[in-house]
Amino acid sequence: MKWFRANTRSAWIIGLTLLVPLIIYSNALFGLVSVRQGYQGDIDRIAPRLARLQGLIDHQDALRVSAEQAEGLMVDLVYPVTEDRAAVAARLQQNVRQRLVDAGLSISNSQVLPVREEAMFDHIGLKLTVNGSIDALDAGLVALDAHQPLLLVESLEIWPNRARRSKKSDPPVSQSLSASLQLLTLRATQ
Repeated sequence: MKWFRANTRSAWIIGLTLLVPLIIYSNALFGLVSVRQGYQGDIDRIAPRLARLQGLIDHQDALRVSAEQAEGLMVDLVYPVTEDRAAVAARLQQNVRQRLVDAGLSISNSQVLPVREEAMFDHIGLKLTVNGSIDALDAGLVALDAHQPLLLVESLEIWPNRARRSKKSDPPVSQSLSASLQLLTLRATQ
């Protein structure tokens, strides 16, 4: 103890000299620990991705079969990318008009709507105004349901037409109606 009191300056220099390597060592140690924690965080974030990829690898054959089945179904649901948009729209309009006329409806207006481009599909629309009986409209909707590729009804507005009778003794005329249909079909873009 006497030496420390007699040589305080030397004691401080020796103490600080011993403290410097300890500080450098602890700084390096904490730096390595923080780097390890960073790497551990990266590993924890990557582990679920690797598990998903491993699951895909393990089920690759089943996924391939499912993709082939989905592609087979897609043929029935959308027009292929190889067909021109204008040709698809014209053929759609012709097919829909023919189905509705065959069902007993008369078409007063038919119009191809502008194509809406979406991520994987072109939305090709068609707007029609038809006249006829409710049975004919029902038959027309059933005919549209059977259309391949899939044809969606975006909107349907129906209103009755006024029935005119000349005399009260005339037999009642069946109710006629008018309907406005907006139809949609899809064309693949990829």
